[in-house]
Amino acid sequence: MTEKPLFERLSKLGLTFLETSDEFDVNQTLAEVVKSRDSRLWEGFPVLLINAARDFGFKYERVLEYLDNKEQRKRFNSLLQVSLMLYDLNHLSFSWTKPLKERLSENERTDLKQLRKELASGNSFTLNGLEFHPLRLKNTFELYLEKDAEKSRQQKEKHEELSLEYALSQVFSPKQKELFKKRLEGLPLTKTEREYYSRTVKKKVVSLANAELHRLAQRLMSY
Repeated sequence: MTEKPLFERLSKLGLTFLETSDEFDVNQTLAEVVKSRDSRLWEGFPVLLINAARDFGFKYERVLEYLDNKEQRKRFNSLLQVSLMLYDLNHLSFSWTKPLKERLSENERTDLKQLRKELASGNSFTLNGLEFHPLRLKNTFELYLEKDAEKSRQQKEKHEELSLEYALSQVFSPKQKELFKKRLEGLPLTKTEREYYSRTVKKKVVSLANAELHRLAQRLMSY
């Protein structure tokens, strides 16, 4: 294969072994995880599946096309079962999980109930020949949830920072914005800066701080 090694592509799906920015076939990558017989990758499969479905176009049928035999397809379904139950235990719901659950046979649905008990109890279990350790499964998944929450927080902060910069730029000139920030941060101003701040910038600040003006602006935004 001329593509990046499996571990490099997996980093893009949430298991950071090596960073990569190259495009790749996500369904083929998931199939390679199924074939790998690497317990670390199987324990990370629920994370890989979330990211594959959310960002990279996961298709159940496409993964099957890359699997070579019935044994591999059964293993794939087992990994899906483990993933679905882990999501349920963490009270996570996604639009793409419902079709996956509908594909399960009656026996597999029965297995799901037992699987949930095993995951909740913390006892090691085997599903279609695959051995799983609930503690490692949960730790890997919880680490992903923590990183995902931190990423969302950083994105929100960045958005708020950019929004503030944009808003300031609509009201103040670059020099006025600089003085506004220096004053806000308690940095010393030169005599000329103080005079300019009092004569020009402070008037705008007073206007922005007016509660009635703010209320009217908010009202106009709703029209």
